[in-house]
Amino acid sequence: MEKKAMLKEMEETMTGWTEVLSSFNQEQLNMVPFEGSWTAGQIAKHLIMANFGFLEVLNGTEGETDRPADQKVARIKSDFLDFTTKMQSPDFILPKAIDYDKGILVSNIEELRGKLTEVILSSDLTKTCLAFEMPVYGYFTRWEAIYFVIYHSQRHLNQLKNIAKN
Repeated sequence: MEKKAMLKEMEETMTGWTEVLSSFNQEQLNMVPFEGSWTAGQIAKHLIMANFGFLEVLNGTEGETDRPADQKVARIKSDFLDFTTKMQSPDFILPKAIDYDKGILVSNIEELRGKLTEVILSSDLTKTCLAFEMPVYGYFTRWEAIYFVIYHSQRHLNQLKNIAKN
């Protein structure tokens, strides 16, 4: 398990988010690309809500881990990077159907990047996060929770790139 590789993947993912999100103008950001889809702004807001929630988990109550700290990473990656599978967001991180400000969203993503970097560099990633139990997965170690953030972000970055193409 390598913190440098984790940090690099997180940085590349968040840079991708900033670049693609910045490519939208304000009107495009809030335009529904096709029926049943979220706008680019809603996707970004969902990501921000979910990932800031995970920051609370990462900085919350912790416990000892009695299994490999990266045990669930391969499953998380497989689940979230399978773009053929449609997923449902939990209600508490559903974005409102409103107009979003691109500058605020980009700023939130940059803030998120900084806070994730801090956790990666300064925390014991082998500890189990006890503040929130993920449906299906159970409790994550910090290592797994950070990779959840990375792969969840990559999943939605793919979605954002598809919207940007249209």
